[in-house]
Amino acid sequence: MNKKHRKEDAPEQPDIAAEQVVTPEVEAEEPLKNQMLRLQADFDNFRKRTQRERGELFLFANEAICLEMLPVIDHFEMGFKSAEAHQTDCSVTEGFRMVYNQLLDVLKKFNVTAIDAVGEPFNPHRHEAILHMPSDKPAETVLEQVRRGYMLGDKLLRAAQVIISSGPAEQKESE
Repeated sequence: MNKKHRKEDAPEQPDIAAEQVVTPEVEAEEPLKNQMLRLQADFDNFRKRTQRERGELFLFANEAICLEMLPVIDHFEMGFKSAEAHQTDCSVTEGFRMVYNQLLDVLKKFNVTAIDAVGEPFNPHRHEAILHMPSDKPAETVLEQVRRGYMLGDKLLRAAQVIISSGPAEQKESE
């Protein structure tokens, strides 16, 4: 009984020889597991890349359409200025303004926003300076916006054409 009791109390020791035995099947599994993991990673990368490319393609297609619409909006804005200067029929102007607002709503759906530059410091990444004028405003401040600029999300669609301040006019000292 003592012998039986001692065998039960003694912890079982793993068979070290069994763990060290590597069969050909186990050896063949390891490269296959590595290959499977690489294929899974490649597939995940492919899926992410195609998703990103699809988003970029959608954005690029929107960019082309939106760029084509900008001159139409510019012409509407020039027409409104001319109508105000000539005090034309308000009902016709109001009809054009409704169409203009619809175009702006379409651009908003595509995440296009206007750049309002007047009063801002000149930014060469968003503004195109077409003239420097002396002004009481600080130098490099946008005085007037000649043509509105637009952003498509975080990307510049078209730079705003602006007139910027060259600072106060220097007075020539008379001697």
